[in-house]
Amino acid sequence: MRHLDSLKQNDNSSYSMKKPLFIATVLLTLAINLQADKPNIILVFIDDMGWGDFSCFGNQAASTPHVDGLAKEGIRFEQFYVNSPICSPSRTAISTGQYPQRWKITSYLAHRKMNTERGMAQWLDPKAPMLARSLKQAGYATGHFGKWHMGGQRDVSEAPYITEYGFDSSLTNFEGMGPKLLPLTLKPRQQKPGRIWDKAEVLGAGFRWMLRSEITSGFIDEAIPFMKRASENNQPFYVNLWPDDVHSPFWPPVEKWGNGKRELYLSVLQEMDRQLGRLFNFVREDPKLRKNTLILVCSDNGPEKGAGVAGPFKGFKTHLYEGGIRSSLVAWGPEIITRKNTVNRESVFSAIDLVPTLLDLAGAEHPQGVRFDGESLPDVLTAASTASRKKPIFFRRPPDRDSFYGIKDLPDLAVRHGKWKLLCEYDGSHPELYDMQTDHGETINVASNHPQTVKSLTRALISWHQSMPPDNG
Repeated sequence: MRHLDSLKQNDNSSYSMKKPLFIATVLLTLAINLQADKPNIILVFIDDMGWGDFSCFGNQAASTPHVDGLAKEGIRFEQFYVNSPICSPSRTAISTGQYPQRWKITSYLAHRKMNTERGMAQWLDPKAPMLARSLKQAGYATGHFGKWHMGGQRDVSEAPYITEYGFDSSLTNFEGMGPKLLPLTLKPRQQKPGRIWDKAEVLGAGFRWMLRSEITSGFIDEAIPFMKRASENNQPFYVNLWPDDVHSPFWPPVEKWGNGKRELYLSVLQEMDRQLGRLFNFVREDPKLRKNTLILVCSDNGPEKGAGVAGPFKGFKTHLYEGGIRSSLVAWGPEIITRKNTVNRESVFSAIDLVPTLLDLAGAEHPQGVRFDGESLPDVLTAASTASRKKPIFFRRPPDRDSFYGIKDLPDLAVRHGKWKLLCEYDGSHPELYDMQTDHGETINVASNHPQTVKSLTRALISWHQSMPPDNG
């Protein structure tokens, strides 16, 4: 009996010593399983591409089979908006979930003097509520690969590094701080490549030169190992892959050259799709990633005139007409999107809505003390609903774009709410009202027929405009 009591005491002592290790192992296993349930997120944000440029959105002049393949297995949205018709503010909105005017980034970031003259910040404040930072705090590996353009360009060399915004790793072009791929250019019959933006070397060490026609592959070469490492560590990842191929000047491979702006653009568009195919195939062919990855593809603003096309919509890049702010959004995720090969023509929402939506899909906490301008719409993004955001979507033109592409007096403000789209001047004058259900091309101004609608929307729009920090528009 004494022997048995002694043995029992020894066993309890042994268990007592092992108990903390056992509990730690169980907690680690639970943590890994919880992390594994979080969806990986890849955001492909294309520079200056028109709503109608993917062949799945109607382009018959060029083929984009890799993006089209995502659409066939996922969903494409026809009433998705970005929050500015020009790059830097559009990128700020999709990164923060807030109107870019809050951060005084209302046109493209350029030289220091020009930014000041337009009443703009020199870079995005790192205190902004970055999607990447919130996901990192939720256990995600975060990487940015491609164009940045939210600080660090031309002569603004003291801007924060991309990694100061919540990214573990980054590789960008000349419009950001940190490691860079800088573009070499090559034309048919040209023997030696040229350089554009060669002064980007002043923004710091850690750059290498690469043919612009291959540069999206360069970003993908960095993104894929980043995702592999995260996956092997059972860590969810958030990756920005932001190509700028279809932003002028256009440099397709010499063997795929074209004549004139439109042909060059189409050649670059198809080559970008081909290079993106390797990224998409990497995810699709890995059973683990295919099961738990969400890929989003859209453009940051409308097309340059004479290059891309905006489908049936009026206007171009820099315009508050639909062609400048409506973006072709494709979402793919076989285990996340509830219906395949779906077209959502009803849901009206925008880039600022993606931030709270993705945080909720990831089970990540919203940053404390932050009020998003975006609304969380996870059921819309996963094809379980065709609802729209409840609040209006407001827009303000870039301060340096009152006249562009042949239009001498562009509207200063715009709002989309329900079926109505209103554009006007800063003081509410010269209203243009369009019924987007019957006139998505903005061809018939019905303002005189609906004075109460004009009054209500104008009041809300001016109130929003006056609540935002001013620029020098």
